[in-house]
Amino acid sequence: MMRITKTPIDLLDNIYSLAFWMTGSETESRDLVSTTYLNAGIDTPEDELLKTFRNCYVDRYGQKTEFCISSKSCLPLSSLAASLRMWAADIKLSVLLSEISGLRHREISDIIGKPIETVRLWLYWGRKFLVNDDLLKASA
Repeated sequence: MMRITKTPIDLLDNIYSLAFWMTGSETESRDLVSTTYLNAGIDTPEDELLKTFRNCYVDRYGQKTEFCISSKSCLPLSSLAASLRMWAADIKLSVLLSEISGLRHREISDIIGKPIETVRLWLYWGRKFLVNDDLLKASA
């Protein structure tokens, strides 16, 4: 089966839908879409555009997280927080790419840069989290 190649303009509605589900705000969605398209070219392939979207989301919004080490102080652990922020965003984005954009597991794996088995696991658990609204509460 031959897959139709889409241009960045063809993907605008999908990117906006992804942005809205990731941020939960129309204003932030417009900002995220604008940033994504500013960083992408007119001939950018679909997978590269989605990678750009992912990077823009994590750079700009991510999952704002702080961890308390002791009761005396609550300090952000930059590397741990960054890892968890990226992990939560990638799980949510994996589910949305599958459900909204209709991408296959291999395509999602290429966009996120993780093994296909990891993507399959994330899709399984991510769908469960979304049903229970746990992952949506972790939105930016």
